[in-house]
Amino acid sequence: MTLVIGSFTIGLILSLLSIGVFISFRILRFCDITVDGTITLGASVAAVLLVQGHAPWVATLAATAAGALAGFVTGILHTRFRIQEILSGILVMTALYSVNLRVMGRSNVPLLDTRDIAAPLAGVLATLVEDGEALHLAGWRVPVQDMAMLLTAFLVTAAVAWLLHRFLLTQFGTAMRATGENPQMVRAQGINNQNMLVFGLACSNGLVGMAGALLAQYQGFADVQMGIGMIVWGLASIIIGEALVGKTGVGLAIVGAMMGTVLFRLLVAIALRWGLDPNDLKLVTAAFVFAALVLPRYGKQLVRKMLGGRHYA
Repeated sequence: MTLVIGSFTIGLILSLLSIGVFISFRILRFCDITVDGTITLGASVAAVLLVQGHAPWVATLAATAAGALAGFVTGILHTRFRIQEILSGILVMTALYSVNLRVMGRSNVPLLDTRDIAAPLAGVLATLVEDGEALHLAGWRVPVQDMAMLLTAFLVTAAVAWLLHRFLLTQFGTAMRATGENPQMVRAQGINNQNMLVFGLACSNGLVGMAGALLAQYQGFADVQMGIGMIVWGLASIIIGEALVGKTGVGLAIVGAMMGTVLFRLLVAIALRWGLDPNDLKLVTAAFVFAALVLPRYGKQLVRKMLGGRHYA
């Protein structure tokens, strides 16, 4: 049960990252790889503020703002200085490595004696159980802190998903979606598509920074290497989500990204439980993304050939 609870918790936290990647890759059609540095930036800012005694919500919001600033810089490099989108993301991601080291002052910041964002809910749950330490679900003993973090991650992610969905249905949100679909049409309507792009990248990386803050609080540390390969994780989650719910509707796409993240995390946890070497995790993740990208296309071609053969017969 601990494995399942942990997988769902990390999956929900990383759903914020997947939603951020969804904004940049699917809505804005912008290949933004700043994510690998932004999630570490969010974790670093949150960890330092927590160690200094600031409230968890303050640390989380500060991490979100720091992530948004990183996305803003990427957008400015692309729109104002005419740097290619991939290169602008690489420049910011590379710079963030040094920035993160400066923020933390070292490569790793432990959070052993600090309160996390789930502490208030943990206190409420502790009053509802007999021993004040664990809940009993389906015969399994679940620590109160783990359940509190799971519920907190769910509430935060659900709130963010709902707010994003409502925003994308507004006139401003529709204009941002149109920026990715048809920039020329947006300019013809008198909308500055470059400002829209910068704003969208700031929102995207802000959510990634929030994911980093929550992840650091759940894991109990922030590490300068924790963001490596996260962009691949986000893409894999989006691909899985699209396979589950399709591409019809913004709301379903957001829910699909969340579902894909949780499912992907469960698959990784099961693979590790069955003996997968953790050193091979990134390789397996890359192989899975490759399969998710290629297999549907060949599957459709195979189905068309089969149906065509039957029709001819």
